[in-house]
Amino acid sequence: MKIAVYGATGMVGGQIVKESLRRGHKVTAISRTGAALPGATACSAELADTRMFASIASDHDAVVLATVPSRTGGDHGEWLAAMKAAFSSAGTTRLLVVGGAGALEINGVRLCDSPDFPEPYRPEARTMAAAYDEIRSAPESLNWTMLAPAPVMQPGIRTGKYVTADNSPAGRSITTQDFAAAMLDELENPAHHRARFTVANTDASAVGEPGYPVS
Repeated sequence: MKIAVYGATGMVGGQIVKESLRRGHKVTAISRTGAALPGATACSAELADTRMFASIASDHDAVVLATVPSRTGGDHGEWLAAMKAAFSSAGTTRLLVVGGAGALEINGVRLCDSPDFPEPYRPEARTMAAAYDEIRSAPESLNWTMLAPAPVMQPGIRTGKYVTADNSPAGRSITTQDFAAAMLDELENPAHHRARFTVANTDASAVGEPGYPVS
């Protein structure tokens, strides 16, 4: 398959690129700088550029959105608007979106609304939750899947073993490597059409140093 990955130089996007190449797919690695990644075709593009997004989508079998709101004080509204524009520009191309753990629920309460949720991560988590609300209301023609991580995600080892759930966390943590494996498993064997699911490691020791909550 031909796969385009937005956010290809990020912690998660980079692993999705590696996992895609590992499985023999052709990958276009998209970032603002167009940084080269071994084995992939580099491309410089802004998520908000709808004309470019539509062109990329039409030329690929799937597009992965592995971007996040600004973490340097930028307007989260700009990212959310860009995501919404991407949703409306994807056409019929398969769209896989990296979601946020904060929009998952426990006993009907979103993690990002819980009083125990770390305050520094709450704004980003709520913005990511808003992106989930946006894609849920997208037209029926949009072929989307959102994969949300466990509450803690960071680099570790690729075990290839994980558990999934729908609206509540499947476990405490997930490595970026196994998150990427789960994303590619879903791409190659679709099981969540126009739906969100979440993933966690079966072995918490797969994650390296203690991580941070992901939004």
